[in-house]
Amino acid sequence: MSNFSSGFINDFNMILAADFYQLTMGAAYYQYNLENNIEESNDIATFELFIRKFPKNRNYLIFAGLEQAVHYLLNARFTERTIEFLRKKAVFKNIDASFFDEYLPNFKFNLDVWAMKEGNFFFPNEPIIRVQGPIFHAQIVETYLLNVINYQTLVASKASRIKNVAPDKVLLEFGTRRSHSPLAGVYAARASYIAGFNATSNVVADLELGINSTGTMAHSFVQKFENELKSFELYYKIYDEDSILLIDTYDTEKAAEKSCKFGNNIKGVRIDSGDLIDHAKKVRKILDDKGCEKVLIVASSDLNEYKIKEIIDKNVPIDAFGVGTELATSCDDPTISGVYKLIEYNNVPKIKISEEKLTYPGVKQVYRVYEKNGMFKEDLLALEKESAPPNSEALLIPVIRNGELIKPYPKLDNIQNFYLDNIKKLPDSYKQLEQAKIFRLKLSKKLEQLTNSLAQKYP
Repeated sequence: MSNFSSGFINDFNMILAADFYQLTMGAAYYQYNLENNIEESNDIATFELFIRKFPKNRNYLIFAGLEQAVHYLLNARFTERTIEFLRKKAVFKNIDASFFDEYLPNFKFNLDVWAMKEGNFFFPNEPIIRVQGPIFHAQIVETYLLNVINYQTLVASKASRIKNVAPDKVLLEFGTRRSHSPLAGVYAARASYIAGFNATSNVVADLELGINSTGTMAHSFVQKFENELKSFELYYKIYDEDSILLIDTYDTEKAAEKSCKFGNNIKGVRIDSGDLIDHAKKVRKILDDKGCEKVLIVASSDLNEYKIKEIIDKNVPIDAFGVGTELATSCDDPTISGVYKLIEYNNVPKIKISEEKLTYPGVKQVYRVYEKNGMFKEDLLALEKESAPPNSEALLIPVIRNGELIKPYPKLDNIQNFYLDNIKKLPDSYKQLEQAKIFRLKLSKKLEQLTNSLAQKYP
């Protein structure tokens, strides 16, 4: 078993975190092989996971969620309970008993996996994960992989946009209460941290993933006491220099004046409602006039990249931003078109050509080509055995071989550092908030030829 920091996510056995048709297909593969004396080693499929198109107003995406995907592949098992559940499903009445008595009890994923590094930027139609192995193994992982990769990539991409407009500000992820489940809240904390956020309000993410959790007080804390100042005094008595006082329960500016009683001995004040631009300017003046120039101003209240950009463009004196709903739900576009497609079976390239959903066949590699100054120039999608273009690097690297992790998974801080260094290579033209449609994936000639030949073969 792998010793992952995120292992708690898989304490509940997730082997059946699949769509049912993956299990019916898997059982059918087993039955067919049994009746035709085919060994699993001669039933090898290769799938690629990729995003078909950009979400709204995105010019690049940030890959996240691989660690949870790998943990699942290393640890998920069919338990006695899950096997008996499947055995009782009427649809499996024609599946040989050996499937339930011998195969599933001893099942362990025996896959080879290649993937981009978490924190890398990427573009539509580029494989970010490649999975190869017995088709039963490779088939049933589809839903779980898509679930963790789609969501964390969505949030990391949103967080990256926020980090781009506020590179020098403290960014706090506050979205758990609006995320679509408690687990999604943990995933949102992780994905936003990869993309450069400093901390989270999610305590589980701190305990299990090591992301610093932080928080101040709620309005209810202020309301509990007979007056606002008393709530501040009690909070300061307990938390002294770590105190961040919430000043918008009644009158923001009057509360800012009350907070000055503690001088520069508190960490900051937080504004969570109203016109943040107007309030922050007035509060900063009050604090500075009273000699509290070291006290920080933290702002929250339905923030997103557009509102934060406006605040920064107007030189509003806000030091830290707490971003919740808009980040954890990627509110402007809450879905992403991740898919998982068969691209080769037993060394024979496969293609899907229905309407606008053509997939590029064959085992492929993504080559990132750089300008002489080290900046991103273009990506080339090529067949795996083709030569790499000059001044490029292969983005898909081996992660799992024969069902075992090749080397220890990087720590979350290292993934964040990789993101922060790597995103500098992406030209600013890609980082604008509006969709520019400036990226076009380049295909190698051999891949184009293979695609065209198979497309003509299956009209």
